[in-house]
Amino acid sequence: MSWNHWYAIKSYVLSTIWIAPLTALIAEQATFRIFYAWHIDFGWIPGFAFDPAGLIAAMDYIIAFTTACTVFTFGSVLVAIQFAGGQLTPRIIATTFLSDKTIRWIVALFTYTLLLAVGVKTRADDMPRFLGSVAGILGLICVVAVLFLIDYIARLLRPVTIVWRIGEGGLRVIKQIYPTRITGPEAPRHDRQKFGPPDRTILHRGVSGIVIAINLESIIAAARKANCVVEFAPRVGDFVAVEEPLFLLRGNVAAIDERYLRGQVAFGRERTIEQDSTFALRIIVDIAIKALSRAINDPTTAVLAIDQLQRLLQTAGSRHLRDEVIRDQDGELRMIFRTPNWEDFVHLSFSEIRLYGVENPQVARRLRAMIETLLQRLPESRQPALRRELAQLDIALEKLRLTPEDLALARTPDSQGLGGATSD
Repeated sequence: MSWNHWYAIKSYVLSTIWIAPLTALIAEQATFRIFYAWHIDFGWIPGFAFDPAGLIAAMDYIIAFTTACTVFTFGSVLVAIQFAGGQLTPRIIATTFLSDKTIRWIVALFTYTLLLAVGVKTRADDMPRFLGSVAGILGLICVVAVLFLIDYIARLLRPVTIVWRIGEGGLRVIKQIYPTRITGPEAPRHDRQKFGPPDRTILHRGVSGIVIAINLESIIAAARKANCVVEFAPRVGDFVAVEEPLFLLRGNVAAIDERYLRGQVAFGRERTIEQDSTFALRIIVDIAIKALSRAINDPTTAVLAIDQLQRLLQTAGSRHLRDEVIRDQDGELRMIFRTPNWEDFVHLSFSEIRLYGVENPQVARRLRAMIETLLQRLPESRQPALRRELAQLDIALEKLRLTPEDLALARTPDSQGLGGATSD
C-alpha cells in the first residue's frame, strides 16, 4: 500500500466520530469475555455490592441512562454542525467537531458502559461480581460526563472558542512547515522561470482532487537515488484535475518511477489543515466575512477572528518562509516545492475583510491596530507588504465619504475594535 493510501486512512480515522464507539465495543467485548471465560473475579467493590435483583435493576437504569446520553451526544453534535455551517462556515465541521477528542472519549465511555451493563444483566446469575461493581461505577461516571458534556458543547459553540481552536491548529502547521525563525536577513526566494523547461512531465491519474499532503522525505530520497530534480507542479491546497501536470522532472528522468511519485501525494475532496499553511487563515477569514454580511451583521465576531489572524501573521512573519529549492545532505538540488510567501499570507488575511468590513469602524480600527502591531514586532523585510495594506485601508476609508469625526474614529487603531483605544 502506497503512502497516500495510508495517509488517507489515517486522516479518515482522525476525522470521524464513529471510530470511538466502535473501539469501545471491541474493548468491552474483550473485557467481558476475558473476565467471564476465565472466571476472573476480584469480588464486590465496597459501596457497589448488589443482590441479584438489585444488580438487574441497577443494570436496567444504567442501560436506559447511557442510551439516552448517547442519543443526546449525537444530537448535540448535529446541532453544533448545523450551527457551525449556518452561522460560521462549513469548513470547520471536519476540523473542529468531528475530530474533537473530548466528544469522542465521552461517546466511547457511554458505549462501553452500555454494552457492559447489557452483558452483566444477561448473565447476572454467574457473572463475576467485580464486573457488576465496575458497571455501577461507570454508570455514576457517565452522570458526571453528561453534565460536563453539556457545558463543554455550550462553550464549544461560542465563536471565540472555534476561532481560537482553528488558530491553534494553524500555529502548529506554520511552525511545522516553517521551523526556522528569522535571526538575520531572509534569503530571497527563487522564481519559477529560473529552473528552465522540464525534461519529463508526470501527469495526475485517477480522480481529480485537492492536494492535501505530500511525503517530501520520500520524494527527495527518490530524486537523490535517481540523480534528478523533481518539481512538484501544484501547491498543497491546489485542485488538480486528471491529466494535469503533477511532477516536472529534470536530469536523469528515466531512472525514477512515476507510479512511486504519484503514491507520495495525498488527494482529498476538500482542503485540510495538516500540511496547508494558509488553510487556517482561510477558515478564519471566512468566519469574519460571513459575520460582516448584512444578513448577520456581527462585527464583534469579525474582531475575534482578526485577533487570531494577528497571532498567525506574527508567527509566520517571524519565520523563514522556506525557500522553494530543497537540497539533499550533500547540497545537491533535489526538489522544487513551493509554499506560500509573505505576500500570500498578508493578502489572504486583509483583502477580503477590508473589502467587506471597512464600513464598520470596529473592523477598520482593529485592522489598523493589527497592522501597527505587526509593524512593530516583525522584521524589516515584512514591513513593505504591511504598509501597502495600511495604505489600502486609508484609501478604502476615503472612498466612504465619512464625516470628519467618523473618519477620525475609523482611523484610530484599537485592539478591541471599539472601546480599547487610548487618547494622548
